[in-house]
Amino acid sequence: MAMKLDMSALETNFAVPCGDDGDGMYFSAEAPDVPSMVLPTCADFDGFQAATKDMVKNKKGTTTLAFIFDKGVIVAADSRASMGGYISSQTVRKIIEINPYMLGTMAGGAADCQFWHRNLGNKCRLHELSNKRRISIAGASKLLANILYSYRGMGLSIGTMIAGWDEKGPGLYYVDSEGARLVGNRFSVGSGSLYAYGILDEGYRFNMSVEEAGELARRAIYGATFRDAASGGCVSVYHVGPDGWKKLSGDDVGELHYHYYPVQKTPVEQEMTDAPSASA
Repeated sequence: MAMKLDMSALETNFAVPCGDDGDGMYFSAEAPDVPSMVLPTCADFDGFQAATKDMVKNKKGTTTLAFIFDKGVIVAADSRASMGGYISSQTVRKIIEINPYMLGTMAGGAADCQFWHRNLGNKCRLHELSNKRRISIAGASKLLANILYSYRGMGLSIGTMIAGWDEKGPGLYYVDSEGARLVGNRFSVGSGSLYAYGILDEGYRFNMSVEEAGELARRAIYGATFRDAASGGCVSVYHVGPDGWKKLSGDDVGELHYHYYPVQKTPVEQEMTDAPSASA
C-alpha cells in the first residue's frame, strides 16, 4: 500500500509584508517563526557588498613546494586549511592528481583550486582522447593560465604548481589566478614558503636519490609548519617519474617534530640519570 505524504506545509505563503520584532530580525506576519531575507536600504548597494565582502574575508595560509631533480619531480604540501585565526581542517589534500602523470598543488582558496584543477583534468582527458596522446606539462599549464587570465579581477584566489612527466621529461610550472605562468626548477607557494625556501635552497642538489629528495621536501614542509601558524597537519610527499606519480609518505608534523628535534635532557637531568641509584 502506497504511503501518502502530507505536502500542505509547502503551500504556506511566506511572501507577505514583514515586521520588525524589535531585535533587528524580520519575520512573516502569517508565519512568525520563519525568518525572511530583507535587503539593506543604502544608496550604494554595490559598495555595500564590496565592503561586506572585505569585512568577512579571512586570511589564508599553506605551504606547498615542488622541485625537479635527475630522477623526476618531487611535490610536497601540508594539509591545514585556515580561516583567519580559525583552523577549519587538518586533513585537506593539497596535492591534486590531475592524471596518472601530472599533479597540481593548492594554495589560496580551497574551493577555487579544487574546481579549476578538476576542470583542467577534464580538459586534459579530452585532449588525450582527441589527439591519442597525453597533453604536455607545458600545454596543461598554459591551458590553466589562459582560463584563469579570463577570470582575473573576479575574486579568484589561486597559486598553484603544475608538475609532471611528459615526452620531454620532467616539467614544473607555477600558475596563479592573475594568469601568470612561470617555468622553473624549484618553487614554493604559500604563507610558509619563505621558511620552506630556506631549507630547500640549502639542501637542494640535482643528483639526489628519490629517498634523499623526498626527505628534503619533508623537512622543508615541516620547517614551514614549525614557524607558520597557518601551515600544519600532515606532510604529503609525491614523486613523479617516467612511470607516473607515486606517493612516498604522509607524516604528521607532530611526530616529525620529535624525529627532527629529539627531546634533550638538561645537564641536571643528565646527572640524575647517570648517578647510581641509592640503595634502600
